Amino acid sequence: MVKVICFDLDGVYFLKGKENFIANLVKLGVSEEKAKEVFFQSDKMNKEYKAGLIGDREFWSWAIREWKLSMGPKEVINLMISGYEINQPAVELVRKLKSNGYKTAVCSNNFPARINGLNERFDFLKDFDVIVLSYKVGVLKPDRGIFEELIKKSNVKPEEIVYSDDSKDKLSGAESLGIKTFVYHNFSRFCRELKRLGVRI
Repeated sequence: MVKVICFDLDGVYFLKGKENFIANLVKLGVSEEKAKEVFFQSDKMNKEYKAGLIGDREFWSWAIREWKLSMGPKEVINLMISGYEINQPAVELVRKLKSNGYKTAVCSNNFPARINGLNERFDFLKDFDVIVLSYKVGVLKPDRGIFEELIKKSNVKPEEIVYSDDSKDKLSGAESLGIKTFVYHNFSRFCRELKRLGVRI
């Protein structure tokens, strides 16, 4: 029986943040290619940042130099946070699941500036019983370690947790531990999959 429903943040609970941030950087004169390269594709810096090996100031100071912007880290972080929209149906689902007796969880590859900024703006962390973030655990999805932390914090059996992600590759660590998984395509399909697994929504 499912007892914990785990949500990803980008593209599920929050919408359009990355796209809007890239668009805003382009308006400031950064090429789209360079904006994406630094924010998405610089494996070393991004992985170290999301694994908690470097902090906000170090990452954003480096990004600003790469983008040749005349802004401080705080300004760029604010620009990023300003582009996020909350997915209201997801918020309502999280709250309904809690009222139906389920634990709600977050498991996310993320970094402090984004989590703290989004929480200041939307006060969303209060809706989750279990919060597992890569920069606090020190490993990124799909590493088993982050899902082991999810199981530990949830205090249930692996098969009592449902986890969905829009990247099949990020499901492997969870699957290997016995967590129920499926690929996230869109919100309505996500709800149908939960119902198929016997979740009351």
